[in-house]
Amino acid sequence: MTYLSKILEHNQQFVENKEYEQYETTKFPDKKMVILSCMDTRLQELLPKAMNVKNGDVKIIKNAGAMVSHPFGSIMRSIIIAVYELEAEEVYVVGHHDCGMANLHASSLLEKSKKHGITDETVEMLTHAGIDLKSWLTGFDSVEESVKNSVSRIKNHPLISSDIPVHGLVIDPGTGKLELIVDGFNSSKE
Repeated sequence: MTYLSKILEHNQQFVENKEYEQYETTKFPDKKMVILSCMDTRLQELLPKAMNVKNGDVKIIKNAGAMVSHPFGSIMRSIIIAVYELEAEEVYVVGHHDCGMANLHASSLLEKSKKHGITDETVEMLTHAGIDLKSWLTGFDSVEESVKNSVSRIKNHPLISSDIPVHGLVIDPGTGKLELIVDGFNSSKE
């Protein structure tokens, strides 16, 4: 049985047993927060517990490294929508120690992609089309600096009002301990 089959079988029982009722809420976050976090599996349940948030409390956006890598990409668009359409009043960027994006280099990632059938011609075509794969597929050296950079990108975005606090934290994926990197209440546009 495939994972998809197992998921669909479980889902049928979930719906028939009305297990969804315990998760009913609105699209507006009760705690008026939007969190940008890493997609790391260790954070799926740990991060909400460590931050004392439950279903319905916050908007959570996840990607590799909790990074805002482009000012007009989907992450930034999601944050802007969370603030202006879904009534989030604070933004939290939460990176973590032992992140897979730490010290990630494009050359290693591209070599792995080639083992899955991506050709040199495809990589060359993307490069000639103006895609800077080395920059786009590279991680960071310091999670603290990465969090600061993402906070700065959000805070200085032309569509983010200066009255929206943008905080930066780093979580320990083993213990859930949070370290404050940027206090959005005590920082100005940089």
